[in-house]
Amino acid sequence: MTGTAPTRIVDTHTHAWGLNTRNYPWRAAVLPPEWEGPYTHTDLIADMNGAGIDEAVVVTTPLYGRGPRANAYTEAAIEAHPDRLYGVGLLDWFPEDSEDAGERLRDVVANDRILGVRMHAALAYEGIPTELDRHGDWFLDDSLEPAFDAAVAEDTSVFVFPRAQQLADVATLVEAQPGVQFVIDHMAWPDETTAPDERPWTLFETLAEYDNVAVKISSLPRSSDEGWPYRDLWGYVRRLVEWFGPERVMLGSDYPWMDAWATYEACLSWVEEVDVLSARDRRYLRGDAFAAVHGR
Repeated sequence: MTGTAPTRIVDTHTHAWGLNTRNYPWRAAVLPPEWEGPYTHTDLIADMNGAGIDEAVVVTTPLYGRGPRANAYTEAAIEAHPDRLYGVGLLDWFPEDSEDAGERLRDVVANDRILGVRMHAALAYEGIPTELDRHGDWFLDDSLEPAFDAAVAEDTSVFVFPRAQQLADVATLVEAQPGVQFVIDHMAWPDETTAPDERPWTLFETLAEYDNVAVKISSLPRSSDEGWPYRDLWGYVRRLVEWFGPERVMLGSDYPWMDAWATYEACLSWVEEVDVLSARDRRYLRGDAFAAVHGR
């Protein structure tokens, strides 16, 4: 609109990784079959520029494992583009190795542009997390308390990636950790087992009752049975905005994992087509909610 400041557009969920080298060898099982080489932070910035995206969040993949070097590439990406990129780090959440979890979390989020740490709740927790486990509840283990205490102390976020069948357990976790800012990734990845007006996916309405929970609408091309603009998922979008309010709902691409289904621009531009969203809703999804949730 004439006379208004341009909207800041933030892609809240991307990935980037470098070359497979001796110092930073890949765990190739993590890569999708269609990927053989790197997708560097330079590639990401070029795609962002082409799509008119101002800033993005690089979510660390388990490609480099979960040890001290796991987040090195994300940190390098932020250092190379400090005015364009944020990061989400990986933390080793294994309950049996939880004694120093708080210290390790503090190390991961020491960089001011690392927004928090990710928890792959939807995957069987292994060194290379690739096997789906829709009913895992390992994240409720009491031994993980030091990590959550550190998240509160560091005022950082925990990004949880569950499937819909785990949302009741996620609600238990959220209720037990009222001081932690939680962000639910990929709106729990809707699929053939879910519907926007049926349980278990509608347990998002329960999660919305907690002020310390936000959600990402991301990875739509993977979940959709249709092409752009993914009309078969609009019911999920409408429900999340209704339950959480637009202030706690953020837009993400999940690129380049989406490369087999959609272009980078298509992963984000669908939001302009959703007729149940207001102009205000779209403004929050595209950037204002990121600022509201993360204070950035």
